[in-house]
Amino acid sequence: MLFTNREDAGRKLAKRLLYLKAQSPVVLALPRGGVPVAFEVAKALAAPLDLVLVRKIGVPFQEEYALGAIADGGEPELVIDEDIRRSLNISEDYVAQAKAAALEEIERRRQMYLGDRAPVEVAGRTAIIVDDGIATGATMKAALRAVRRRNPARLVLAVPVAPPDSLRRLQNEADETICLHEPDYFAAVGQFYQDFGQTQDNEVIALLKERAP
Repeated sequence: MLFTNREDAGRKLAKRLLYLKAQSPVVLALPRGGVPVAFEVAKALAAPLDLVLVRKIGVPFQEEYALGAIADGGEPELVIDEDIRRSLNISEDYVAQAKAAALEEIERRRQMYLGDRAPVEVAGRTAIIVDDGIATGATMKAALRAVRRRNPARLVLAVPVAPPDSLRRLQNEADETICLHEPDYFAAVGQFYQDFGQTQDNEVIALLKERAP
């Protein structure tokens, strides 16, 4: 195991990101699992912590298999793997319905986690997007594109672990990528954590409140 838990991963990731502290960055987490990691980064960099609300869109009857993802925003950022869609003959109607359901869940989570709190300003700043790891990269791609629309001066992708092929697919989406471990054999993010229990909603809310701007 590389990391004891998400907090341990966050502290190790923060050490690699300390050079950005002087740029007064903003840290954006993918909930829920990315929040404890991002909290440690935000604390070390004396930065505010906010969320990028993203939902994976799975294929019909197998939701864990990612067809794509959608990220929150004025114009929600939808990423669909067209090769998968064509190979499984997935209809546009299914995609539209899945998109609507995902946006509904995103709105529910926004109200639960953030309430009426205004988003942290990203324009002109260094934005660091953090998750507890990357598997296929679908949700991270949507997150990066959504944040890019908000005109950050610099967009940094930072994760504890990800497979090399996923990072290659994302290399043009960020200005810089920091990943602590790029294993050749990758089955799931959780295999690199001793404790990879589900992050609870109340923990997300508490960590966001502590690092609010």
